[in-house]
Amino acid sequence: MEYRRMGKTGLQLSVLSYGSWVTFSKQVDDSASDKLMGLAYDSGINFFDNAEAYEGGKSEELMGRVLSRKNWDRTSYCISSKVFFGLYGKDNKPNQHGLSRKHITEACHAALRRLQTEYLDLFYCHRHDPETPIEEVVVTMNILPQQGKILYWGTSEWDAEYILEAHKVAKELGLIGPAMEQPQYNLFERAKVEKDYLPIFNTIGMGTTIWSPLASGLLTGKYNNGIPEGSRMALENYSWLKDRMMQEDKIEKVKKLEKVANELNTSLATLSIAWCINNQRVTTAILGATKEQQLTENLKALDVYLHLTPAVLKEIDDIMCTKP
Repeated sequence: MEYRRMGKTGLQLSVLSYGSWVTFSKQVDDSASDKLMGLAYDSGINFFDNAEAYEGGKSEELMGRVLSRKNWDRTSYCISSKVFFGLYGKDNKPNQHGLSRKHITEACHAALRRLQTEYLDLFYCHRHDPETPIEEVVVTMNILPQQGKILYWGTSEWDAEYILEAHKVAKELGLIGPAMEQPQYNLFERAKVEKDYLPIFNTIGMGTTIWSPLASGLLTGKYNNGIPEGSRMALENYSWLKDRMMQEDKIEKVKKLEKVANELNTSLATLSIAWCINNQRVTTAILGATKEQQLTENLKALDVYLHLTPAVLKEIDDIMCTKP
């Protein structure tokens, strides 16, 4: 396993990590989660990602049960949560979502209980909240480390201007700004990491724990001939994901990309993950495998990315036409 420093912090994260969005409590149960997390940990993965909104807290509860049984040395791994969406979706009452000091604090306490841990290594503001002053967010996210409840705070899917504003406010108040951002990054979604965040990378420095390196499975090739039963895009309440991803032009690009994978004697999924971690701005790419075989295959990206020559990368760019 390769480990990278998270931006300008001293924290080292495995370049491949394991996350629970959609999968935990939706596609995999306690037994499968136990095996997958065990395989990940034994392979050198030291970061496990979660959020309050994932299955209304059930994902965190499941991960907490697994971690409790594993009894791993707490200093050997990192876990995260995120705050913004709340637990109840459209049924959230006032103060049960957003980034007010009340919701951030209560969401942190609840995540600690669900994950059965004394502190979170990483805690993210899951979206920008236009209804809460950025000063309130920055101050609250600095109080939690002082209380020993979190170690690093960051953002997820924030525009660059808001991240920069948070750092500006933090500097004015003598506080710590966000250390990491969790954006979507894959061969279809490149603009934020490769263009929008450049001023932050080049001045302040920032780690990235990118999600959906396989574009919700589209870059595995399994949707090339339709939607398989039991797959993520076949799940109830995920029609929005299907509408967003299942587009003919995207499918055609995936089919062409598969030829590059064949030339490298690897799978399309492994190539796509390898492409993500080839970007040194990526601290870690979060995997969401639902089967041990998938996770084992995904881990091969550690070897494949070392063979991505400039010629291969150009061939990929020419196929995808997504470079910003």
